[in-house]
Amino acid sequence: MKMSITLETKKEIVAKLSKLLVKYSPPMVISSKNADGITLIGNKQVPYGSKKQLVPGMFFVSVVTNKTMVSFHFFPMYYNEKTYLPLAPNSLKYLKGKTCFNFTTADQVDEMEMDAMLKRGVEAWVKNGYMHNRFISIKQNTTDSQIKNNLF
Repeated sequence: MKMSITLETKKEIVAKLSKLLVKYSPPMVISSKNADGITLIGNKQVPYGSKKQLVPGMFFVSVVTNKTMVSFHFFPMYYNEKTYLPLAPNSLKYLKGKTCFNFTTADQVDEMEMDAMLKRGVEAWVKNGYMHNRFISIKQNTTDSQIKNNLF
């Protein structure tokens, strides 16, 4: 019988993933954030959909609390999955579909792997024109104060 995930565990997973995502804003934009998750988008308006309607920023990543898990939806993988898979070998067992990682315990979240994917994703968003190119990628050893003050 599958054990259910507790509210505390969900909070712990969301906190762990949110901490990673917040360090990428800026340059990414936090479009929503609450106790159940967080969503980041690109920092410039882009045409989207068949009608090419302008959206405030291209969806990048979200953390969403579900009934039985916490999901990490990483949209850059949709465009080029093979670029990201080698960065997250331990996390692959939690990948469901092409872009969604589902976690039921906090120790399943490999912060180094998720961080490497996020960094590569930011670089891809700049390259693909979903972000203003005045932002450079976040360096591996960038400090929290540098990120907060946009000094990277």
